Amino acid sequence: MAQSNSSCNSAPPKQLEETTGHLNVYGKALIPCCYQPMTGYFRDGFCRTDQRDYGVHTVCAVMTQDFLEYSKSRGNNLTVATSFFPGLKDGDKWCLCVSKWKEAYDAGYAPNIYLDATHIKSLDVVPLSILEKHAIESN
Repeated sequence: MAQSNSSCNSAPPKQLEETTGHLNVYGKALIPCCYQPMTGYFRDGFCRTDQRDYGVHTVCAVMTQDFLEYSKSRGNNLTVATSFFPGLKDGDKWCLCVSKWKEAYDAGYAPNIYLDATHIKSLDVVPLSILEKHAIESN
């Protein structure tokens, strides 16, 4: 895995209690993806999910301009801020929908990801061997 050059302005890493069932793709306690911007389906910094999260926002990814442009071309403009969404830019960390990450992977635009902060539920859609091809080390 390569070391990331992106910064997240996150608080010191903490782990979710393993008893919550929120594990990363390695079966270990999930670490936060990012606090600035505040990410996650629950906007708590973690790429965790439950039955209400129809998008399954479980992949902790580092945004790239190529990915953002690809996403926009597919009808999902992640760069525009709204009242509940900060708008993203190159270098931001964000919890992506695993199906959208896989779609970008298939098209050649998948951003790099932090596996320690990527929820184990992602493995229902993408094999670990594919995720590892885009893995970078957590800061």
